[in-house]
Amino acid sequence: MSERIRNLRLWFAPQGIHDEGDTPDYRFSLANERTFLAWIRTALALVGGGFAVDQFLPGLAWGVRAGLALALLVAGVLCALRAVNHWVRCERAMRLGKDLPVSRFPTLISLGVATVAVAMVVVVLFDWEGP
Repeated sequence: MSERIRNLRLWFAPQGIHDEGDTPDYRFSLANERTFLAWIRTALALVGGGFAVDQFLPGLAWGVRAGLALALLVAGVLCALRAVNHWVRCERAMRLGKDLPVSRFPTLISLGVATVAVAMVVVVLFDWEGP
């Protein structure tokens, strides 16, 4: 079974992780869980920001408001999905005695959020309002 399929199956049946490798020091598993929860908090903040832009900035041009809101909402969805994937990959790596996985996702999410933030700065500076 491919690595990706195995990881995806573990999303929905995490008890299967116990079938692999050796049990790591529980402190590492708890740290992995705290990291997961931090990613989930970030996802919730992005989703909340998306709804806030949509609901509390009605004066913005519709396309600008919808674009910013959707960018934040999509980033929140991706962040939530990435959280569980990262948790599974790290837990498996620890159990198998492998290096922890590396990812470009933190860079991508940072660039996405920075892009939305710059767009919001432009909106505020130029006071773009709808018709």
